[in-house]
Amino acid sequence: MATLEIKDLHVSVATDEGPKEILKGVDLTVKAGETHAIMGPNGSGKSTLSYAVAGHPKYEVTSGSVTLDGVDVLEMSVDERARAGLFLAMQYPVEVPGVSMSNFLRTAATAVRGEAPKLRTWVKEVKAAMGELEIDPSFAERSVNEGFSGGEKKRHEILQLALLNPKIAILDETDSGLDVDALRVVSEGVNRFRASGESGVLLITHYTRILRHITPDFVHVFAGGRIVESGGKELADVLEAEGYVKYAGKQEAASAS
Repeated sequence: MATLEIKDLHVSVATDEGPKEILKGVDLTVKAGETHAIMGPNGSGKSTLSYAVAGHPKYEVTSGSVTLDGVDVLEMSVDERARAGLFLAMQYPVEVPGVSMSNFLRTAATAVRGEAPKLRTWVKEVKAAMGELEIDPSFAERSVNEGFSGGEKKRHEILQLALLNPKIAILDETDSGLDVDALRVVSEGVNRFRASGESGVLLITHYTRILRHITPDFVHVFAGGRIVESGGKELADVLEAEGYVKYAGKQEAASAS
């Protein structure tokens, strides 16, 4: 059973005025079969958490630990983290001109699986996954995300999720910029991934609308760079009704500390 464990994580980012602490002591454990939703106002540090765990060089971990199945994630390079079973679907997927989706996906699958998938079975696998996500087959030969709409980019992220089948999937505002139809298709893709119960999901979102399609086991409120409240799925309903106003003081206090 895969387990991602984050303990007292502090993360800073470089600014013109010097290092600025963004995460101020995050504790979180995500196990296989669990879906955790992290919610909070803009600027609270939600995306910083995702990038720090994935190994983005912009973010410096100053203290704390991150382990996957007891192994130190912070000692791994970005590609080692991916091979170990960590996956990040980015809020703003980047374009990769000159690299076709088909080549990108097969190269990624080869790296994660340790060997190249057999071509005949791989073609069937990709075709089936694209069909489930309502992705036009012609996209396989287009450059990665180049000229894609926001919804098409997000579907491609979930296509990677389906084919790479990681231990822990971190989805950073996957619902951002999606229309109703794209949100449905993307959510269905995440739910198919969750169905095996063999992987954990960390879903970072600002709004509750995606949680109408993907039911979380746990909801955590982020404010001022740390988790200030946790609960079940009913906490998302409270946030929908009341917003983040009552956490403003906690965010300001954390920022001042």
